[in-house]
Amino acid sequence: MFLSVFDLFKIGIGPSSSHTMGPMVAARRFLDEILGDDWPRPSGARIARLGASLHGSLAFTGVGHHTDQAVTLGLAGFAPDTIDPDAVAGIIASIGRSRRVTPEGHGAGYDFDPARDLVFDRKTPLPGHANGMSLSAFDGNDRLLLKRVYYSIGGGFVVSEEELQRIRQKAETAPKNVPYPFANARQMLAMAAKSGLSIAEMKRANEIRVQGAEALDAGLDAVWAAMSGCIDRGLAHEGVMPGGLKVRRRAKALHDKLNEEWRTNRPNPLLANDWLSVYAMAVNEENASGGRIVTAPTNGAAGVIPAVLRYFLHFHPEADRQAIHDFLLTAAAIGGIIKHNASISGAEVGCQGEVGSASAMAAAGLAAVLGGNPEQVENAAEIALEHHLGMTCDPVAGLVQVPCIERNALGAVKAVTAASLAIKGDGKHFVHLDAAIETMRQTGHDMNAKYKETSWAASPSMWWSADRVGARRDRHRARPPRSGRFRNGAGVDDRPRIGAGA
Repeated sequence: MFLSVFDLFKIGIGPSSSHTMGPMVAARRFLDEILGDDWPRPSGARIARLGASLHGSLAFTGVGHHTDQAVTLGLAGFAPDTIDPDAVAGIIASIGRSRRVTPEGHGAGYDFDPARDLVFDRKTPLPGHANGMSLSAFDGNDRLLLKRVYYSIGGGFVVSEEELQRIRQKAETAPKNVPYPFANARQMLAMAAKSGLSIAEMKRANEIRVQGAEALDAGLDAVWAAMSGCIDRGLAHEGVMPGGLKVRRRAKALHDKLNEEWRTNRPNPLLANDWLSVYAMAVNEENASGGRIVTAPTNGAAGVIPAVLRYFLHFHPEADRQAIHDFLLTAAAIGGIIKHNASISGAEVGCQGEVGSASAMAAAGLAAVLGGNPEQVENAAEIALEHHLGMTCDPVAGLVQVPCIERNALGAVKAVTAASLAIKGDGKHFVHLDAAIETMRQTGHDMNAKYKETSWAASPSMWWSADRVGARRDRHRARPPRSGRFRNGAGVDDRPRIGAGA
């Protein structure tokens, strides 16, 4: 099993990897399919109009996550990693006026009126996944020429219906010839013991086999630059975040207070936690505002890993570029194992799969750069994941703001605590990481859909769209949804349960 570090750490935009980045990628992929030959193109037929339909969680929380804008941008040929977040509003406005998209390489383009051609279908969830969407192409007589269904399965990953089935059957479509193809933590530790290499060294060897050392190092530098830049922007901005909840940014004010306290040289036993929290909040406030972000492994959990790595650099001045690379490579190794054997998607397994996975990845990375051996690194990841099990994904009004921003801060604190506990031990522990991952998978399987990344309401008639939530907040305060959570009625992973082996 091989999952690249750059599959887990994708540079994109906020506020959601599954609801914003994924749909944009799917729309771009549909453009490629239009130009391809893998469909029965009628002789002389010409595509004149495009259409899109969002289902399940994408339909219920799509407005708050800007899914409609993401699909529109993708059909216009834009990609999450290269689009300028500050230009999005102008591009969307222009397409709304012209009712047309003109992606590069597609001639004069296609008719596409977001108000007419983009449908939020909240009544018909697609069977494969909670985050489903269909894209269609029509000729000038409105005859359907091509239709494709895609699923955004978390972390910006997008698959077709056929690819989703292969994933669930654990069928590797393109196995990589890498020297250390570990698929779980037990294999990872066995390979480390046999080779004498660290987890980061094994992961680096795998990546070099696929893409070369120069591309790997440049890519890791770019990932950390994007993460660090996101922290800096979050610490510099103030104001109210978009979406209607009127939640104010807090990171800058907290950062200013911490800097004042730092200059006094007064002892503060909570200072490290405070710095961790403000770094994580800065990232997720930037994400909630649609800024440049790195999936780590998702947008909703994007603050944990940058916060822990910036914390390490802050309090360990001897840290260098190699330490940053080792941190990211180790974290990616753990994230790949989690994704392969369970899920990083809040729509599939709840927030244990997002912030819990991010915390485990960050704990492993920190333990590695603090000198931990492979057993201690695996122990750190297990401790962090173990103490996020059962966490629901319950964003208020479908926005990645409450409780998501503070949840990242707490995930970062747990990661540092887990790393500290692990490196003070000898690596031997009762519950192994593989068992914790399997428990998370089973917990997500058993978790009611309303406790996953879903909508506000128990029924479409009670649904809050993000742009109406402010006006309707008071009216609905007296009758909150059952359990105070959100639901979309979408299906869950129906794979058979298997025992969690130690």
